Amino acid sequence: MEPGIFRKTIRQYFQKYGRDLPWRRTRNPYHILVSEIMLQQTQVERVLGKYEQFISAFPDFASLAQAPLQSVLSVWQGLGYNRRAIALQRIAQTVTTDWDGILPSSVDLLIKLPGIGHATASAIAAFAFGKPSVFIETNIRRVFIHFYFHDRDDVRDSEILPLVEKTLVRSDPRRWYYALMDYGAMLKKQLQNPNRKSAHYQKQSPFKGSNRQIRGMALKTILEKPYITEAALLKKLNRDPEQILPVLYDLQKEGFIRKQGKRFHITNP
Repeated sequence: MEPGIFRKTIRQYFQKYGRDLPWRRTRNPYHILVSEIMLQQTQVERVLGKYEQFISAFPDFASLAQAPLQSVLSVWQGLGYNRRAIALQRIAQTVTTDWDGILPSSVDLLIKLPGIGHATASAIAAFAFGKPSVFIETNIRRVFIHFYFHDRDDVRDSEILPLVEKTLVRSDPRRWYYALMDYGAMLKKQLQNPNRKSAHYQKQSPFKGSNRQIRGMALKTILEKPYITEAALLKKLNRDPEQILPVLYDLQKEGFIRKQGKRFHITNP
């Protein structure tokens, strides 16, 4: 498809059906950073319930950097993938101490921060600073497969990236990427999800009974009952100790919790 026709199709859809999301109403780099970290592996609907609550509790880099980890995790509860909350606080600490509280606009600098890969760094550069960075995320991938690779399987991102760059609206990358993402979100609701043709497609494993569920349950329990004993925690979780104990070990290793004697508590920064 010719780039001009492609852009027109996407823009017309966005003009009529574009989503009004709170992080799209700001150019505050901190607010956009928070939204991008939250949106990693998490649906927009779940982030909507937490974004403004998190910004209200921690309105800037300094307040997040200084907050007890227990407070950060308490507000984060319900989003899952809790290591993102630690990464976000460590970013705030780095920005506060190394960059005078100002988030850098360079993708090369952003990518060095905890929990930020190339796609997230490029998205922040585009949405917060208007830079014409080139990246792929799940909705963008879906759009390009739908229009350019509909008759193919095993489509690689390396094939899509040149098209993303070729069709990018460099004068307003922020609005263009929002339009792409909204068109992709619409495509997801169709019977045949185009992303199934991607070489990078992975069907998410069941959450119930998984280590990911146990991690969330353990953290929530320790947040609600600081210094809970190991015996009480095992009883509360009501799972096989052979499954729970390795999870608790990993949570300690990753810096979420600390064990003193036989009691667990959230790690202080």
